[in-house]
Amino acid sequence: MASPWDSSSSTPWGTLGQASNVLQLVGVDALGLVSMVVQAALVARRHRDACVRLAQHVELVGSLLGELEVAELMRREATRRPLEQLRCALRRCYALVTACQDCGYLRRLLLGARMADELRAAQHEIDMFIRLIPLIALVDNSTNSRSEADDGVLTVVTDSSNRYTRFPTRALEFTKIRIQATAEICSVGEEPFVGKLDLQEQKIFDIEELVDLCTNIEEACTGFTKFNFFQIVDATDNFSEKRIVGWGGFGTVYKGELPDGVMVAIKRLGEHASVFDFKSELQLAKLQHTNLARLLGWYTHGKEMILVYTFMQNGSLDRYISDKTKGALLDWSKRLKIIAGLTEGLVYLHKGSIIWIVHRDLKPHNILLDYNMNPKISDFGSARALSSEVAEERTSSVTGTSGYKAPEYASRGIYSLKTDVFSFGILVLVIISGRKNTILDKRGDTVGDLVRDAWHMWKDQRLYELVDPALGNRYDIAEITRCAQVALLCAQEDPADRPTITDVAAMLNPESMSLPMEPKQPTALSTGSAGEDAAVSTYMGQTSRTIDVTITSSAPMTTRVRIILGREI
Repeated sequence: MASPWDSSSSTPWGTLGQASNVLQLVGVDALGLVSMVVQAALVARRHRDACVRLAQHVELVGSLLGELEVAELMRREATRRPLEQLRCALRRCYALVTACQDCGYLRRLLLGARMADELRAAQHEIDMFIRLIPLIALVDNSTNSRSEADDGVLTVVTDSSNRYTRFPTRALEFTKIRIQATAEICSVGEEPFVGKLDLQEQKIFDIEELVDLCTNIEEACTGFTKFNFFQIVDATDNFSEKRIVGWGGFGTVYKGELPDGVMVAIKRLGEHASVFDFKSELQLAKLQHTNLARLLGWYTHGKEMILVYTFMQNGSLDRYISDKTKGALLDWSKRLKIIAGLTEGLVYLHKGSIIWIVHRDLKPHNILLDYNMNPKISDFGSARALSSEVAEERTSSVTGTSGYKAPEYASRGIYSLKTDVFSFGILVLVIISGRKNTILDKRGDTVGDLVRDAWHMWKDQRLYELVDPALGNRYDIAEITRCAQVALLCAQEDPADRPTITDVAAMLNPESMSLPMEPKQPTALSTGSAGEDAAVSTYMGQTSRTIDVTITSSAPMTTRVRIILGREI
């Protein structure tokens, strides 16, 4: 029985195959053909959209081929034949997209609707190979391990509901694969995070177990679903750079549009991301709160790990804090609402959910804003679960961002719910001031220059000097004072001196009679060499007539200079 990929001279494919021979493509390897198809599609004039779609799918084949030792696979009968058939299919693809140019013999061969049908057929054929290539790699692995282990047989089941990736009957001979089952597997259990597991000490987590976890969460959580890979590719224009809206510690985020017009944020985890990062992020599907980002779905296959979220129109808080022009769009009432929303979101994570969850990477970049400027805590790749409110864990692989990491976490890898409280305090000071928090490591700094400056201003009742100049004089100094004092309490060096997030919520409540305690003064900087740590911090007063400049250098003390501008005439 002939393979569905075999060409026949009685079909248009056969004619195209002969034409590609005329073009001397037989000797070109598969990766070379991928490049030629993509380049030809870019200059196609007829059926351009169909040619571009075909080229995008061919590009995926090229990415998969790049992960294989093609030369070695071509030496084996079991893997050589499908790769040869792939090369024939790529030659036919090249012939088709070339035929869509306004020149030559092929253009006159297939015209009108018939060409469109052939382009669709070519795309379906390429999609078969997209699913088949990972199986070829598994066949190769099973050949190497067959002599070592005879157990651990897995059946790879194709998704027949997917019209893009449906296999013909002939292809099913490749779907039963023997693999060596010697890897030590971590149990999933009921805990959604692996709190005690260090990234450098991770055991192998089987991809099938990850798929099972995703499926179980999908069944338990309404609104969370598996996405089709080609739906994601189409939504992001094949992961176009023009669609990138951000980068995280574990991957790239793209703006996507689903067929029904819904806008989504699609995070494609990078090569440095682990299965445990993906697993941690997955648990966001179980967390439902107005101040947490919403996880809509997932896709995983091999090294490809993708998560889909609700799209936030106003991007991250960082865009406004770091840009003085956009900072003016955040008036004090909006900033106060953001602080309140972050508090409520953390109360839910620390107390409201089934388990105690520590985020470990709170910073402006991970705070998203919806169309009403409501904050959404995002990026749970570093999040871990704790067994109780007072529990501490330790890791030798510290994640997070300098200036926002708690001292005990940055120096010793110890984290608890108080780790998030410290980061929250820094966030509040950043929201108030529009400044960054710089850590001067070489001088024994543990909390940052923003915390030290804010403490001195609070102690001297000069907190108006801390306020972001973009706010002008449009704020309530009493609210600034309360927020700043609570933030300084949160940013205490000793976790025992920090309040819990529920205490923070009570102190920030304007109707509450609970007043903030007095924060302790940050430890003074050492007099050692500052070197690269030298910094200048500048902040302007309420009337923009007074400028305070703090210069930190290798001198034995910090120099403060106040410049008072003359009166306006």
